[in-house]
Amino acid sequence: MPDYHFLKETVTGAHWQRLGVHRRAGAAVPLFSVYSDQSCGIGEIPDIRLLVDWCQKAGMSLLQLLPLNDVGFRYTPYDAESTFALEPAYLRLSDMTEPPSEELLKQVELIRKQFPANTEKVNYEVKKAKLTALRNFFNQLKRTDEAGFQQFLSQNKFWIRDYGLFKALKDTYGQKNWEDWPEDLKNRLPQSLETFEAQNQETVLFYQWLQYQLYRQFLKVREYAQSQGVFLMGDLPFLVSRDSADVWSNPGDFKLELSSGAPPDLYFAKGQRWGMPPYRWDKIAESGYAYVIEKLRYAEKFYDLYRIDHAVGIFRVWTIQQTEPLETHGYNGKFDPEDPGLWEEQGRRLLLLMIRNASMLPCAEDLGVVPDCAVKVLGEFGIPGMDVQRWRRDWGNGYGFVAPENYRPVSIALISTHDMDGFKNWWEGEVGTIDAVRFERSCGEHGVDKDFLRTQLFDSPETSSAGRLRWKSQLTQFENVLDAGHLSAEQGGFLREYFDASVHEREQFLDFLADAAFNKDSVKQSSAELVRASLERVNQSSSIFSIQLFSDLVSIAPELHAVAEKMKVNWPGTYGNHNWSARMPIALEKLVKHSLNKDLSRMHQASGRV
Repeated sequence: MPDYHFLKETVTGAHWQRLGVHRRAGAAVPLFSVYSDQSCGIGEIPDIRLLVDWCQKAGMSLLQLLPLNDVGFRYTPYDAESTFALEPAYLRLSDMTEPPSEELLKQVELIRKQFPANTEKVNYEVKKAKLTALRNFFNQLKRTDEAGFQQFLSQNKFWIRDYGLFKALKDTYGQKNWEDWPEDLKNRLPQSLETFEAQNQETVLFYQWLQYQLYRQFLKVREYAQSQGVFLMGDLPFLVSRDSADVWSNPGDFKLELSSGAPPDLYFAKGQRWGMPPYRWDKIAESGYAYVIEKLRYAEKFYDLYRIDHAVGIFRVWTIQQTEPLETHGYNGKFDPEDPGLWEEQGRRLLLLMIRNASMLPCAEDLGVVPDCAVKVLGEFGIPGMDVQRWRRDWGNGYGFVAPENYRPVSIALISTHDMDGFKNWWEGEVGTIDAVRFERSCGEHGVDKDFLRTQLFDSPETSSAGRLRWKSQLTQFENVLDAGHLSAEQGGFLREYFDASVHEREQFLDFLADAAFNKDSVKQSSAELVRASLERVNQSSSIFSIQLFSDLVSIAPELHAVAEKMKVNWPGTYGNHNWSARMPIALEKLVKHSLNKDLSRMHQASGRV
């Protein structure tokens, strides 16, 4: 295994020194997906204590949480209403007072009956019920002069007033986007804001008070995790919603004529259009980057490490004009800055700023189309990137899976992310297939009949996952593809890469596992044993960290593997209740005592990660 001690000599050396330069294992968990016997309709901040206990039992010392920012009523964690404020739905009502308020306990029981936490999907209507109960309690309490609350307001002046005003204004105007508010409030005329604040003081204070309560509950959880030797890793969204307190309070810091996204790639043929506005870095620089520094310093009260969401966007971000039709997704866009010669300097400047102004170790989500300068700078700075097992292949040269000992030492090894299919869905629906949209676009670019080729080359849609095409079983050589499609070598040349990258993918992965127990002709269905083999292999990697999606880790238990396909968290580029609502099929109290923890602990011990 590599000697990782060189990390102490990088610009993140002090962060590594604080954390310890050790191989570690961890879990990535969406808090909304878990629940305990104490949960009220959705996972709550105090439930993190049970996740810490589970990590200990399973031989893990890293717990990565998906973003916990306030999402308003959109329930999309990467499109938050604030990069500071936490999500009020995660508050535990019964912990608001000591001893617990009898009235609140009655409210909790009523909400639990209406919104049980053990359903297959989260019902986000629970947030409205909890907010109503909290507002009633706040109105009865009349204790906004509490010293701790006043100190909290004083310490968070940078964002807390604007946040409270924003939330009160959203309530007043029926949750309309701030761009649809009356002009004087939309444009933040001082006299209008002062008048509104005076008339709605209780509501403004209520939302600020909620943040104080979240702060208190989270600090207790952080203290417990530290006492148990488990490090908490935050996930800080790179961007913020266009309809957010951040954008409303400082619109000049954002390019509101643009939407951020991602360019077309192997997995998203149309690219992606996220909707959040890109930053106007030159304007943010005028204040000494106070916006960046302040949100990092608030986050470090809760976390030991943090994932920089879309880290390549720090170097350059894909942008689409707001006037571009939505159906083109991210296809017609361009990078900002446009000049590649500016990317490295911008990335270095911003990353150094982040490193020097927070004690948390940064980790980079460097997936997708990644410029060479980003790989170079992240490695030089000692910032772990991400090596995804199914994407680490010898592209263009045999397409075999890269041996785990050849992963980047300064990286996080993983088999899935929350934006991907978990192992079971990948193995049964995606392995050996190609993207249908990308195929059809390529056919148009090369002047061939896509409908005819689709019929001749691929199985019927019923045998493939949505949006994927699976080669017919008799097409074992590329010459078979040309013959079946009535194509010359020149006409069909564009299909070569598609074919070589996918047709033998299943067999290549089983070769990669190097486990004779799996018969290449019969392993078409996923199993707990197959997931375990994949996890064992990724844990053997040179990567200093191995952080796996909660659903993949628990699916080594046969009864949990059977429902693993229902645990997918997000389908990028789609909108609806199917996203960000998947629930894990076991209470945390049972998970902490489950026999799978011994298997996980042995696995992590064997790979030197305990």
